[in-house]
Amino acid sequence: MLRISTNRRFLIHDDGRPFFYLGDTIWELFHRLNRSEAEVLLRDRAAKGFTVIQAVVLAEEDGLNAPNPYGHCPLVDHDPARPNEAYFTHVDDLIHMMASLGMWCGLLPTWGDKWNRKWGIGPEIFTPENAYRYGEFLGRRYRDQPIIWILGGDRPVEKPEHRDIVNAMAAGLRAGDAGRHLISFHPSGGHSSSEDWHTADWLDFNMAQSGHARNAPNWELIARDYARTPTKPCMDGEPPYEDHPAGFDIAQGYLEAYDARKALYWSLFAGAHGHTYGCHAIWQCFAPGRNPKSFCRHTWQEAMHFPGSGQMQHAKHLLLSRPFLSRIPDQSLIVGEAGAGVHHVQATRDADGSYALVYCPVPRPVTVDTSKLSSDHLNVHWFDPRLGVAHYAGQVSNDGIHTFVPPPVGPDWILVLDDAGAGYPTPGSAKCA
Repeated sequence: MLRISTNRRFLIHDDGRPFFYLGDTIWELFHRLNRSEAEVLLRDRAAKGFTVIQAVVLAEEDGLNAPNPYGHCPLVDHDPARPNEAYFTHVDDLIHMMASLGMWCGLLPTWGDKWNRKWGIGPEIFTPENAYRYGEFLGRRYRDQPIIWILGGDRPVEKPEHRDIVNAMAAGLRAGDAGRHLISFHPSGGHSSSEDWHTADWLDFNMAQSGHARNAPNWELIARDYARTPTKPCMDGEPPYEDHPAGFDIAQGYLEAYDARKALYWSLFAGAHGHTYGCHAIWQCFAPGRNPKSFCRHTWQEAMHFPGSGQMQHAKHLLLSRPFLSRIPDQSLIVGEAGAGVHHVQATRDADGSYALVYCPVPRPVTVDTSKLSSDHLNVHWFDPRLGVAHYAGQVSNDGIHTFVPPPVGPDWILVLDDAGAGYPTPGSAKCA
């Protein structure tokens, strides 16, 4: 099972090893893909280093009425207390498939339109009473599976009944699985779970949704959650999706792998414990014959090979090649303005000063105050977030202020500064001993 680290900033395995939450968003997985299709997609995601697959049991796209590929709907008469065994057998199979591939399921019991329709299909079917029973059913059924529970589902809490439903579902999950799994909450766009649930005893870590605008400042959401008390891990669980219309407006163009990378490094370096990638065609498992949501223009089979999905793992390899559980955000490393929008520079370092990482989203010189670092001499690398390759740029004396110039190709690079005596491997090449 997973638990929270001693410093309350990260997720770890029972034996203390860091768990890097690198998620992919396949909301409609259980609802729209058969076993053979799911295996193709899940094997691809496992090969690309993803550790979590976020998927929804009662799905957004008319998940109560439109059957899965085998003709089964999840509930009898829309009653959360009467789950359809045939439907859940398919859910079982895909969760087992994830486990066999070394991945966890970030499992949403329901999309939010089933407890606060607000927009979408719905219908609203939950009460506090049946939410508890449904949560208990899921908790008991998946007690021994690699699960991370994610409540919510892109809807706000707008009245006391909504709060009562979510609390009851959380209580049911805890009763069913005996508290074996971590729980978070997926909020609506531009918000974080912390706004409604930070002090809830069932909320183990915060999740934000920075949304689908280009250059959304997700570092601000992460920084706010990082500063909250009590301390809880935080992350961006829905950043800009690759190949999604920017701001839902095709006149602004489609988001690219570059946009996904910016969200990844901005959030991680601002203090997030992990990150979730998304692709517009993948979340909805789009295929011919289905209604394309929000100007979707590719099938999931085509989108599976978009470059952004393969580039996410480079961040995981980079961070795990240095001490992970002692990493902190530190914008004081940056001399001058950190910049806004596409120019925003984000920095992180080890708490004891043995290394620092600076994300430069555009190839401009960056000036760094190295006084926070511990060594008299620093090894310098430029890490390529597209290829996951580090380029050695020499050694500098740690005598205060240095300006570093990224390679002219790009656009984005990560500056890596290491204690020259620490013996760290080439950035991204191996896990730190």
